[in-house]
Amino acid sequence: MTDELDRAWLEEGWQTVTASLRKELGDTNYRSWITPISLGEFEAGKLTLVATSRFIRDWVRSNYSDKILAQCKREMPKVLAIDVIVKPKSATSRPPRAPGDAEALAGNPDFKAPGLADSAGAPSLSGAEGAASLSGGLFASGDISAQLDQRLTFETFVVDGTNELAYTASRRVAENAQVGFNPLFLYSGVGLGKTHLMNAIAWHIRTHQPERKVVYLTAEQFMFQFIRSIRERSTVAFKESFRNVDVLMIDDIQFIGNRQSTQEEFFHTFNALVDRNRQVVISADKSPTELTGMEDRLRSRLGWGLVADIHPTSYELRLGILQQKTASRGVDVPTSVLEFLAQSITSNVRELEGALNRLVAHASLMGRQITIDTARELLADLLKANDRRVTIDDIQKRVATHFNMRLSDMTSARRARSVARPRQIAMYLSKVLTNRSLPDIGRKFGGRDHTTVMHAVRRVEELCKMDRAFREDVELLERSLRE
Repeated sequence: MTDELDRAWLEEGWQTVTASLRKELGDTNYRSWITPISLGEFEAGKLTLVATSRFIRDWVRSNYSDKILAQCKREMPKVLAIDVIVKPKSATSRPPRAPGDAEALAGNPDFKAPGLADSAGAPSLSGAEGAASLSGGLFASGDISAQLDQRLTFETFVVDGTNELAYTASRRVAENAQVGFNPLFLYSGVGLGKTHLMNAIAWHIRTHQPERKVVYLTAEQFMFQFIRSIRERSTVAFKESFRNVDVLMIDDIQFIGNRQSTQEEFFHTFNALVDRNRQVVISADKSPTELTGMEDRLRSRLGWGLVADIHPTSYELRLGILQQKTASRGVDVPTSVLEFLAQSITSNVRELEGALNRLVAHASLMGRQITIDTARELLADLLKANDRRVTIDDIQKRVATHFNMRLSDMTSARRARSVARPRQIAMYLSKVLTNRSLPDIGRKFGGRDHTTVMHAVRRVEELCKMDRAFREDVELLERSLRE
């Protein structure tokens, strides 16, 4: 058995290893495959890692074991080999990490999900058990649904004008068995809340309508299970498992782009569910019409229902999120510091929450007061990354490329609509994304008057309200310039 000294050494080393893996694999892969793994025992140079399900274990063994071992050897030279196992049935001394943990959703088929009155206050997950009779092994219901995050509920989602439509539509799907739009398609840039809403829908249904069978997966997990069903000659069980649910939720659908066989299977699964009036919820980083590598018929199906986009966060939303996070954790952070973070870190909500976590942890460990100076010191890397200033030249080049026009037309006297409209969009983006004054912006567009810039900004705002395709173009440009 691992003694206390070795355990402390292991846990410290594992924290460093997981931090390195997060950078190497990216947030999506890290959240899907590394987060569900915990430390097991360490004996004779062999480190055992514990996965929350057979599905996670097999995927990690096949795809990430070499990377994990390399990082472990770098940070913990005593580790000579690793193994990934599933948590034994007898290990009942510790409850699942979170309601909807993979022990309940994707682990041992014999695991009994806690009811509404369990000691941890976890919502009942019995709705995920209903398909268990369809097939043993991988395609029992407990195996096909992914782990949920207990923090991502409707109650913890902060709403403002940038995400109100997506939030309202998500609540409607969660609260009503019959909804007038199918599918619900959510899209946004990274870290703006679409995964939060997907989790919130699943939690709400499983809590308030436990008789409904809900399956939530990333597109990568759907693809993996489909490929595995082919390899194991269990495609019939795969089809039955996915086509006999009440709500199918697929996150980050863009990852099956250029995967023809997976797209074919998803297309037929989608049609089967919609024909039976079963709800489908999809998320992606782009609207259906902009998804690359997708068959035209699939893009058309994805746009059938309600397409709801989540706009880049406003200052007010970022500040509201920070206030909600500090209140829920019972920590005291000066308002001036929260305002500083909301103003300085604009890329996405994940980075914003990460910055807050670092500040609070540092203050707790070091006994230091949280101030703006402390924030500048501790978050220098994040602040530098977010301090990249978009210039008017950058905007003009990006807009000209997007609309396939000459850069010189941005400053020319041409007034044809094919030139004037992109020029107005560039002026609007210059007003939104830079600190330059209206006269300064006018001068950069061929010496135009500031009133011309004002007219361009108003016109673009009006068109965004009236023309959905136009709004999507502007938002796409804005997101690409912010990245």
